[in-house]
Amino acid sequence: MTILERNDTNGVAHLNMNAPERLNALSDEMLAALQSQFDAIKEDTSVRAVILSGSGKAFCAGHNLKEMTAGRQAEDGGKAYFKDLFDRCATMMMSIQKLPQPVIAQVHGIATAAGCQLVATCDMAVAAQGTKFGVNGVNIGLFCSTPMVALSRNIPRKNAFEMLTTGKFIETEEAARLGLINRAVPHDQLESATRELADTVASKLTAAVKIGKQAFYQQMELNVAEAYNYAGDVMVQNMLFRDTEEGIAAFLDKRPPNWEQ
Repeated sequence: MTILERNDTNGVAHLNMNAPERLNALSDEMLAALQSQFDAIKEDTSVRAVILSGSGKAFCAGHNLKEMTAGRQAEDGGKAYFKDLFDRCATMMMSIQKLPQPVIAQVHGIATAAGCQLVATCDMAVAAQGTKFGVNGVNIGLFCSTPMVALSRNIPRKNAFEMLTTGKFIETEEAARLGLINRAVPHDQLESATRELADTVASKLTAAVKIGKQAFYQQMELNVAEAYNYAGDVMVQNMLFRDTEEGIAAFLDKRPPNWEQ
C-alpha cells in the first residue's frame, strides 16, 4: 500500500494520505513522503494547484505517538530524535507555503495537533460539515507548540490560546468563522467543492499566481510601509509579464486571453 497517493488531472495534483489505520498520522514515513512530493511538485510546471486529503475516517491525527514513545528509549531520553522530528515536520510545513502552487486541504473527520497544523499551513481549506479541529496535546501533557505557530497565524490570538490551553475541539462552523478554513460543505460535496476551488485557481495565469503567493506570505512579515513598498515592486514585475499585457488587452477587447503559460 502506498502511504501517499498522487493523482494529477488537468493541472491539479491530488495528494492523498493513505494510512487510515493510523488516522493518517504524520509518521516518519508520512513526513518523508510528503516532503518528497512537495519537492517534486515545486519543480513541476505542469501543476498549477494542489489538493491534500486523507483516507479513511480522518484527515490527520497529528504525530505518530507510538513512534514518539519509541524515540524516548534512546540514551539521551529522545532529545536528539525529537529535535530531528520537529525540525523535519517544520521543514515540510514550510515547504507548503514555499510552493509556487496554492495548496488546498480537503478535510474530514478530525484534524488534530499536527494535523490541525497541516490545515492551518495550507493556503486554503475546505472541510466537511462536522469535522473537528483541535490542538489538544495539552490533554496528554504536551503543549502543541509547533502547531501553535501555524494556528496563531490563522485565527485570532485569544481563540488560538483557548484551543491550545483547553484542548477542546472546534467544529466546522466555528473553524470557518475564525478563518481556519475557507468553507464547510456537506460531506458528500467535499470532494467536488474542493476540486472546483482547485480548478478555479488552476485556470488563472500561473506566473501571476506564483508571484502573488510568494508576495502574500512575504508582505505579512513586514510593517505596512515596507509591505506597500515590496508589493509595489511585485506589481511592477507582474505588469511587465507578456501574459499580463495580453490579459489586460483581452479584457478591454472583451475576449478570452491567449496566455502562453
